[in-house]
Amino acid sequence: MFVLKNVGKLIFGNSSQESMIELPQGQLYLVRPLSPKGYSELIFKDATARIRRTGQDFQYQLVVQRVYEEGEAELLADEEGEDAEIDALANERDEKTFLLDEALHFRLETRPGSGTILAWKDLSGDVGDLYEFVCDSGVQSMQIEAFERIAKQCQYERKYRKPHTTASESDLQQFEFEDEQPIPQASPIQSPTIGRTFESADDMFFAKTAANTGVKREAAPPQQSLTAATDPEQDTPEPPREEREVRAPAREMAPPPVPTQPEPLEILSMELGELHFFDFPSGSFILKDTSVTAQVSDVGNWQYWLQVASKDQEWLGIPVIADINPVFNFEFLSFIFNQFTEDGSAYSWLLRFKDQQTLERFQEGLMRALWEQLNEIKWTKVKDQERQYVLDAFEDLKMEDVPEEGPEEEEEQEPDVDEEEEEEDEDPGIRSEHYDSDEEHDDLETQPQDKATNKSISVGYKHDRSFVVRGSKIGVFKHAPNNHLEFSTNISEVKTPKGALFTPKKAMLHNEDRNMILQNEADPTKLYRMDLEYGKVVDEWNVHDDVPVVTFAPENKFAQMTHEPTFLGISHNSLFRVDPRLAGNKLVDSQLKQYASKNDFSAISTTEKGYVAVASNKGDIRLFDRLGINAKTHIPALGEPILGLDVSADGRWVLGTCRTYLLLIDAKQKSGKNEGRLGFEKSFAADSKPQPRRLALTPEHVAQFAYETGKPVTFTPARFNVGQSLEETSIITATGPYIIDWNLKKVLRGAKAPYTIKRYTDEVKADDFKFGTDQNVIVALPNEVNMVAKKQLKRPTRDSIAGFGAQLSTPRRSSGRIGTRESGRYKLGKEDVVASPF
Repeated sequence: MFVLKNVGKLIFGNSSQESMIELPQGQLYLVRPLSPKGYSELIFKDATARIRRTGQDFQYQLVVQRVYEEGEAELLADEEGEDAEIDALANERDEKTFLLDEALHFRLETRPGSGTILAWKDLSGDVGDLYEFVCDSGVQSMQIEAFERIAKQCQYERKYRKPHTTASESDLQQFEFEDEQPIPQASPIQSPTIGRTFESADDMFFAKTAANTGVKREAAPPQQSLTAATDPEQDTPEPPREEREVRAPAREMAPPPVPTQPEPLEILSMELGELHFFDFPSGSFILKDTSVTAQVSDVGNWQYWLQVASKDQEWLGIPVIADINPVFNFEFLSFIFNQFTEDGSAYSWLLRFKDQQTLERFQEGLMRALWEQLNEIKWTKVKDQERQYVLDAFEDLKMEDVPEEGPEEEEEQEPDVDEEEEEEDEDPGIRSEHYDSDEEHDDLETQPQDKATNKSISVGYKHDRSFVVRGSKIGVFKHAPNNHLEFSTNISEVKTPKGALFTPKKAMLHNEDRNMILQNEADPTKLYRMDLEYGKVVDEWNVHDDVPVVTFAPENKFAQMTHEPTFLGISHNSLFRVDPRLAGNKLVDSQLKQYASKNDFSAISTTEKGYVAVASNKGDIRLFDRLGINAKTHIPALGEPILGLDVSADGRWVLGTCRTYLLLIDAKQKSGKNEGRLGFEKSFAADSKPQPRRLALTPEHVAQFAYETGKPVTFTPARFNVGQSLEETSIITATGPYIIDWNLKKVLRGAKAPYTIKRYTDEVKADDFKFGTDQNVIVALPNEVNMVAKKQLKRPTRDSIAGFGAQLSTPRRSSGRIGTRESGRYKLGKEDVVASPF
């Protein structure tokens, strides 16, 4: 299988910090029509071409980068030694870079049967020498057209030292170079031997895989060109890459049947466009129709419908709901979305429009439908500024005011461990939740007899402990020095002081991790204090007779590391402080902010200085510098309820969790009289609300997740990594069996898919970072608890999403223990399990 550097991306885009657009597959040739050195030389057999920014204004580079076959890069590194990567010629071997200047005479040509060829002058070569990038047939025409347009814009900016937005169509036509001679054929007539070929790496890779896959390939003759590689016994070309895939190619997917469209009461938007369908087997969008009508209509009772059809065919009809996961990309004039059918199947579609005005009109209609469906409020009643806020959040945008940084280093990856070594070095980080009490039995019951499952995690700040709530039990796990979890003890019964057993709805560590504040969902006006040294509830606090507690949070970000007795709470329409030292009701009346209207508050979080952020089920967020007053800043709602809330320690970043996306907001003001101040401290001007950043899985990943699990995305509350004097660099959340880590720096730079994933066989119930690091995540599955190193998370590809590579359950015996390995996890033997029913 070929390993592309950007597997799993859309047909356009790149996760690189500098990349503007990319052509994902092709071959790079150096063609010398007039040179005695030879007619043509294949530089890269498999490559990507992209345009990227430089550190200077109005300067751009055309970059062609080699793509390795799976295992080839590692084998090459082994051959050349550890210092190969720092060799001065390493970049030249893997990447060709050209300044995008008018002198290149960059142009393209499409030939029947040969695809599209991009060509530009070799300015350091002989007269007539050209570089040619031959696009693979799978590269979409719309992608190539966008690449050409951006190349023209970059040349315009370099020539005139001003933004391309000032250019007219006639200004850009000067970079078409129509007077040039036709591009010569890139296929070599007599291709010279390249200084270094990598056929030996191919041979070694196939030799490694032959035993397991049955794939065999004869070695290519020595000194053979990469393009002329043939079987030594036959004079036929090497099979195309799709025939060399380890997995057999699958048939192209078919779209689902189209349901009958409800009778529209009002048409909100109707535009012409081009329709593409995401094909899972090939991992790309496939053009289905060059001319379709996309119609958004109101069908009554706050229900809305999206219908896409051409003159001859109905393509799709879906209700407009949050699950469609809408993404608008104005650079490529595209709208990408998902479709879920009644049987749980998921599909991903792309609509491309002819110009920005058409896309804007369609976006307005679609977002109006989505907003009204979620809020049951007419879009016309929303203020213009708030409407624009909503529209901007669903575009692919970069965050503003992000400091320039150098190229990001790849995270260090541990080498793969052989199966035998893994058996010797068992992972103590996973703890089964049940054990067989019969000591004479060697076999372990891997499933508990009770119906309870793990529910939530509370990570200790002061002491290296994590607490997992499971029904009316709480398991205590120690953070071992080797970054694993070790079972410590089990609090088997959570009871009120009067002896009533209950299941904690929420648990919060308090008073240097010595206490835990618990909430009983059956009695929302009360909270309970558990003394963790005794493992029992010792106090029952009546907060207020008429103020039910929705949730609560520490007085400041790191309050649980101190003896601070008070903490904060919210009801559906109020924000208040709880002081356990008060006689009677514990709510501090002087610090109660109660709203006349029902705001439906849902989540609360605090900064290191004690600034407060409060979110609601309506989707809006309020920022306070202290209790008892009006909010300094009110951030409008995008529509979906906010299920979880976190804030960076310094108050710069506010992170809200909605069901299908995360919302990242920069609370630092960029202009005006309060420039540099936080929205917690001073109000934003009415016309400069903070720009939201909507963090969502790419639509094709959403569809693949749903394809694998049969369920749509439902995020757990997202959290930053946390630690005193530690910068927030990562965001962790989960959906279904996947944990997902967002790289904050990549998010701020506008990377397309700035996240990595790890799949489990069971649903992830809760997750959080270990305190003081972003490299370890504590994960609670229904019946297991695990600490996972972040380096085990992988880029989202078809294989990592599907969980390929996981081991089947096979018996194993080591150090007298019995267990099984299942999907990359270990079911532990009797000595490994906790000594209690937890």
